[in-house]
Amino acid sequence: MTVKDIEMLYDYGYWANRKLMEPIGRLTGEEFTRKICGSFESIRNTLVHIISAEWGWLDRCGGPERGSRLNAEDFPTLQSVVDAQSKVESYVRTFLSTLKDEDLRRAVEYTNDSGEKRTLLLGEVMMHAANHGVHHRAQVCLMLRELGHSPGNIDLLFYYGETRGVPVW
Repeated sequence: MTVKDIEMLYDYGYWANRKLMEPIGRLTGEEFTRKICGSFESIRNTLVHIISAEWGWLDRCGGPERGSRLNAEDFPTLQSVVDAQSKVESYVRTFLSTLKDEDLRRAVEYTNDSGEKRTLLLGEVMMHAANHGVHHRAQVCLMLRELGHSPGNIDLLFYYGETRGVPVW
């Protein structure tokens, strides 16, 4: 695993986030916060969870301190979510720009939700944090479809095609 590998995974995640913003932007405020399904019940809540988790893992790795988990109620509009997402993206990109491949083998100690101490390598934590968003973006896609707004395909294959300017499917 290299820093470039991790940067690519984050690049993909941020590309996918931007792809989701178009159909999310067509939602009413009520639809944006409506309880539908999934772990966090609404599109807004799920997006805030993605941002909060990404920032929390970055904090554990030595990035900017997040403090307590972000509260979805503090993000009443899509623009407030987009602003937070942009801020965390900037934090991640800045942090990654300081790393060398050998840094990825540094141990990161953290406490889980049960109060137990755990240790993973920095590269593993950063890969997990980037990959974590994939799961929840899929939930957002399902919620969008439930509301009648197809988000299109945000698979990694389509990211490769779009960023390289070549057809992939």
